[in-house]
Amino acid sequence: MSSAKLILLIALLSMAAACGDNLSPSGEDKRPPVVAGSTGAAVGEKAPDFSVSDINGAVVTLSSSLAGRKGAVFYFTMWCPICDSHMSNMRSYVAPLFPEVGFYAVDYVSGSVPDAANAASASGYSGGIFSILADTAHALQNNFQATMGTTVVVDSSGVIRFNEDFRDGLRLKEELNRL
Repeated sequence: MSSAKLILLIALLSMAAACGDNLSPSGEDKRPPVVAGSTGAAVGEKAPDFSVSDINGAVVTLSSSLAGRKGAVFYFTMWCPICDSHMSNMRSYVAPLFPEVGFYAVDYVSGSVPDAANAASASGYSGGIFSILADTAHALQNNFQATMGTTVVVDSSGVIRFNEDFRDGLRLKEELNRL
């Protein structure tokens, strides 16, 4: 065996050994169970309260986002093409079916309310189905353990019903139908 092949074989074996048991995952959910009535980011927990500005300068809280609604959807955006695709899907195929649900685009990348307003405007999301939240202190991002594409559904009682990356909107619609 040539030295190059031997080095490659050793490198591959080292990488495989570093994976531990991840080469044969069990599929078991090893996250701790949700404690009834606890507050956190997991499905089944009470959503943490928050206070952030929208791009018009109004303060939005958990209770105000849910007031008079069956629930609220929070989509975490970076204003990239993938986020635009997700938000366009929600704007066209999800939100119109659920007028009793609030839809919020959470901008956690712009450094200020005016920057978030400019990003929303440049991306075509000023006015319309989404209220744009400027999460400049990362309160929502941290509270929901979110990143680009994370979609969170909170029901009218403040319980998280959905917290996962947006895919095609089907699971989101299923969850919204259960509200």
